[in-house]
Amino acid sequence: MGVLEELKWRGLLADCTDEEALREHLDAGPVTFYIGFDPTAPSLHFGNLVQLIVARHFQAAGHNPLILVGGSTGLIGDPKETAERTLNSKETVAGWVDQIRRQVSRYVRFDGANPARVVNNLDWTEGVGVLDFLRDVGKHFPVNRMLAREVVRKRLEAGISYTEFSYVLLQSFDYLNLFRQYGCTLQFGGSDQWGNITAGVELIRRSDGERVHAIATPLLTKADGTKFGKTEGGSVWLSRELTSPYAFHQFFLNAEDEKVIEYLKVFSPRSQEEIAELERQTNEKPHLRLAQHALADDVTDLVHSPEDTKAANDAAEALFGRSELRSLSADVLRDVSAELGGADLKVDGELPTFVDALEAGGVVASKSAARRAISEGGAYLNNEKVTDPDRRLAPEDLLAGDYVVVRRGKKTVGAVRVLA
Repeated sequence: MGVLEELKWRGLLADCTDEEALREHLDAGPVTFYIGFDPTAPSLHFGNLVQLIVARHFQAAGHNPLILVGGSTGLIGDPKETAERTLNSKETVAGWVDQIRRQVSRYVRFDGANPARVVNNLDWTEGVGVLDFLRDVGKHFPVNRMLAREVVRKRLEAGISYTEFSYVLLQSFDYLNLFRQYGCTLQFGGSDQWGNITAGVELIRRSDGERVHAIATPLLTKADGTKFGKTEGGSVWLSRELTSPYAFHQFFLNAEDEKVIEYLKVFSPRSQEEIAELERQTNEKPHLRLAQHALADDVTDLVHSPEDTKAANDAAEALFGRSELRSLSADVLRDVSAELGGADLKVDGELPTFVDALEAGGVVASKSAARRAISEGGAYLNNEKVTDPDRRLAPEDLLAGDYVVVRRGKKTVGAVRVLA
């Protein structure tokens, strides 16, 4: 299967400048392609992972990756539909460039016959004067076409700065420079970037008279049509410091039955036959959530490590009494507690009561509800049933010296950190 056919089967091809011409171009020999990431935060997020996976497919097919980290475009920011971006300092952006440069290095190969290269667009924009930029780049951009861009039209009424309005020129300038310096002839990104991407194709045609190519990947959605990729707390980050491996694994484990096979095709390296078998099993026995487990395991392996995947699975098993909570490390307990919305209980003398812990852990609404749960036989401390409503926590109850896990019934779980 060719790389375009692979992308189609996996649902990763939303648009293309000229599919037949691109197929011929890819068949003619190794192609140099690029994807770009702006450092608008200290980490890439879940949406960026789609582009990195596409890059892996192209590199596996023998093509040459350029991974652009936008040291200059990150200073400006692509226009948002809602409001003007807050500009970050040059020092902040430079720090994020370094972090993201290290992060992307996990997903592509830097050795072998077609090694990847990381580039920074600040290298070719920092020394360009305003007059040269306007003459050499700006003259190729009709304002009426810039105004027709969807995000610009949505912002015109509320107002858009010239800085954000001109972002498309900078991104197009990237493609032109990569074409001239590295022979790059393919750019891809999310479908929300299609206007910026095709503007670069057009700039190269107008300025150098050459034909280059572009691909857009679809934006993933939930079953109700809303965007897939955010938790209630915000973005799902690829950095373990911002989204723990446990929380990351749980996010994918909660994928909807209607969409999980679609997500597997996008994120998992499994073959058509393997995914087809998971689809059959999901249709026949959806309660087993086999496809969700495969998805969560595969993506966590990729973004973090097989060891982190095992730790996440062990933690999920332990939370509901299917394995030993005391086997979990302090780091995993911290991540689990954070994901459960764990509360802190300060110790003033003796340790708090189990009733206090149930209420603080959010598994009951009040102390009276906690006592009722205990009397009904549905309250658990570290997976052990508690029947004494006056039970007080003991030092040996503290997991890794700090945490307790409380549960009401079979499924309502919380965590508490006891602070001395």
